[in-house]
Amino acid sequence: MRRNSGRTAAAWLLLGGLAAAAAPAEKPPFRLGVVGLDTSHSIAFAKLFNDPADRDHIPGFRVVAAHPYGSRDIPSSTNRIPEYTRTVADMGVEIVDDVAALVARVDGVLLETNDGRPHLEQAAVVIAAGRPLFVDKPVAASLADCVAIYTLAAEKGVPVFSASALRFAAGSQAVRAGSIGEVTGCDTFSPCSLEPTHPDLFWYGIHGCEALYTVMGPGCRTVSRTHTDDFEQVTGEWSGGRIGTFRGIRRGKGGYGGTAFGTTGTAAVGAFDGYAPLARAIAEFFRSGKAPVAADETIELYAFMAAADESRRAGGGPVAVADVLEKARREAAGRLAAVRAANR
Repeated sequence: MRRNSGRTAAAWLLLGGLAAAAAPAEKPPFRLGVVGLDTSHSIAFAKLFNDPADRDHIPGFRVVAAHPYGSRDIPSSTNRIPEYTRTVADMGVEIVDDVAALVARVDGVLLETNDGRPHLEQAAVVIAAGRPLFVDKPVAASLADCVAIYTLAAEKGVPVFSASALRFAAGSQAVRAGSIGEVTGCDTFSPCSLEPTHPDLFWYGIHGCEALYTVMGPGCRTVSRTHTDDFEQVTGEWSGGRIGTFRGIRRGKGGYGGTAFGTTGTAAVGAFDGYAPLARAIAEFFRSGKAPVAADETIELYAFMAAADESRRAGGGPVAVADVLEKARREAAGRLAAVRAANR
């Protein structure tokens, strides 16, 4: 009786050992690198990916390396770098000296600095290494650089996408998916602080403009703009005679919001639902290699904002988005030659 029990126990131990040996090893996390510790977005994403105690934690990913710069001359950005560097280092993130060192350690990159001027140079290093890339707003500090980044990515077959967190707000996504039928128009608003080194709407108006594009989609033909010290009013005429507007606020109560108009109703849009919805979209992007926002739509969004600057310079008259984009593509061609040479 005891001998049989012993053999049975031994058999179970053997089977248990075989089962353990056959069990697949736990898949290592997807390693993320962050470029730019001059924005609160870097800290927010690092927590969502690295902290299992966070209620919105996204498993399967980990920020393992970061390069602090980033802006070197915009005070509102550079003043944050020492504190944010300490914060991510305390999460176990390795701080590296340059983007080349970062891409050697990671599987995908979050380009986070809110200074768009170095984005083309930094993105080129990431793209040359074949790493999928998320570029936080703004994509760049000029429409030409924006076009250049997406052109490089397409040439190399590297997945790239960019978006404001407002794009993934539940209300805006519902309208995009058809909750009020065909969208006939939309008005959005957001804060719109200005930064002299960037086109006016690229710096912060991007949030409300991206909410507008989330609802309206591409197809804007002309843009007109009214500018005062405290406010912006930008009106776009889309195909089919649809009208979309963005109101930028620098005085009084700001916030994020808007109204979408459709064939079966109206709906509130443009809210900020936190960073978790965007982080989940980024995670899915890295898993699938498929951008949730088409390159052409993002480029047109930045052309819309660049056309708004042209309209201001022209006294508020309508400016064709296609004309602004054609000029930017010519400028991008010259910049790409230098970038390609530097990353051969």
